[in-house]
Amino acid sequence: MNYKVMGRFISKILAVEAVFMTPAMLICVFDKEYKAFISFVLSILIIMAVSALLFVLGRKAKQRFFVKEGLACVGLSWIAISLLGCLPFYISGEIPHFIDALFEMVSGFTTTGSSILPEVETMSRGMLYWRSFSHWLGGMGVLVFLLAVTPANGRSNRFTLHLLRAESPGPNVEKLAPRMRDTAMILYMLYMALTVINVIFLLLGGMSLFDSVCTAFGTAGTGGFGIKNDSMAGYSPYIQNVCTIFMLLFGVNFSCYYLLLLRRFKTVLKDGELRLYLGLVVASITAITINIYHMFGSIGEALHHAAFTVASIITTTGFATVDFDKWPEFSKSIIVVLMMIGACAGSTGGGFKCGRLLLLLKSIRRGIRKTLNPNKVEVIRNNGNAVNEKVISGINIYVATYFIIIFGSFLLIAVDGFSIITNFTAVLSCFNNIGPGLDQVGPTCNFGLFSDFSKIILIIDMLAGRLEIYPILILFSRDVWSFKR
Repeated sequence: MNYKVMGRFISKILAVEAVFMTPAMLICVFDKEYKAFISFVLSILIIMAVSALLFVLGRKAKQRFFVKEGLACVGLSWIAISLLGCLPFYISGEIPHFIDALFEMVSGFTTTGSSILPEVETMSRGMLYWRSFSHWLGGMGVLVFLLAVTPANGRSNRFTLHLLRAESPGPNVEKLAPRMRDTAMILYMLYMALTVINVIFLLLGGMSLFDSVCTAFGTAGTGGFGIKNDSMAGYSPYIQNVCTIFMLLFGVNFSCYYLLLLRRFKTVLKDGELRLYLGLVVASITAITINIYHMFGSIGEALHHAAFTVASIITTTGFATVDFDKWPEFSKSIIVVLMMIGACAGSTGGGFKCGRLLLLLKSIRRGIRKTLNPNKVEVIRNNGNAVNEKVISGINIYVATYFIIIFGSFLLIAVDGFSIITNFTAVLSCFNNIGPGLDQVGPTCNFGLFSDFSKIILIIDMLAGRLEIYPILILFSRDVWSFKR
């Protein structure tokens, strides 16, 4: 393991984090929240000190960088920014318990949106901004941002690919440009453009600038941290509809938007994952609307809340306009299924991903055909292209690991004694980076009821889910901590 090059890279990540804390600090000055201001100043100083130390230790690093280092570097980077990013919450006393502060920060960066806070509106605006901005930064990826904005300085395309592959969601990383740094830049340009458009539409609905920016951060990163106690329930139908549309947009593979800019409309329309994603959205909205219409004043109101909830859950955003935990069992069952499926690969959404599900279904179909005709040779294709067998094998391994972690976590947090529904949906919510679950962790509740032990398990779940398991799992391997190559 090349620890020096990893340390040097993590030092840059921490420097970026310190810079991004500055706007939150300035908001505290504007609002005369001096206690919060001091907590940000101290946090920035601590982060910069750690960053400087890691940079000095990694000064003479050799440019050897392989897959193992890439995975470990991503996992350690996310742990580092979470541990240090939660300091403002803890130092200010707004979240006085460190594990709670860490849970909130990890939930932010991983775009989960699960919160331990019973009263969000009591927080200072600087803290609310930092909490919401963590969604935006974690949505596309902290390392992706660094790769996009910093010059290569001899950094190889292979080095960049290892980092992107480890942090980007989905079974594969699509190159939008010959150089991976250019791919990262294109992704962030699209991400920023959509975020700005989202803010503009929210402002047109009469939302304040601060609320618009924080809500757009939560929508863009598909995170769902609300700045109001009732999430999105108190806003107008127009605002809620804007959020519905943009949640769905941010759940689409960003390469589709790049193809649209290149006027390759037919390629986008024929995309199998996009079709599956939109099909699931339409089918789920229709089924839930029919199931809940008797609970509302009109079919239009039922459709409105069904569309918002489906968009929020399948994109793993986690905003809420109603307490869907009170809906009929059929609707809640659909919600649980959508929790597991998630959005498209290459989007800011979490979950298993529609792309994986599509390839898994094709793999199952091929398996059935091969059982009926053992001599038949069939290649799995996606959008007309043959899929490498390594990708299919990787998906099968991912599925097994996915369920092992979910059921293992479910058993571990069961020691707290809460209901099966509470525990199971809490794990699903955290691992798939959704936010709310059902029962005692429903949209009107929070995760503060769990013990510190269970919160640590859920923190690991959030990180593993956001980073597609392996960058966190590899940290438990002895090979990572061995000084032998």
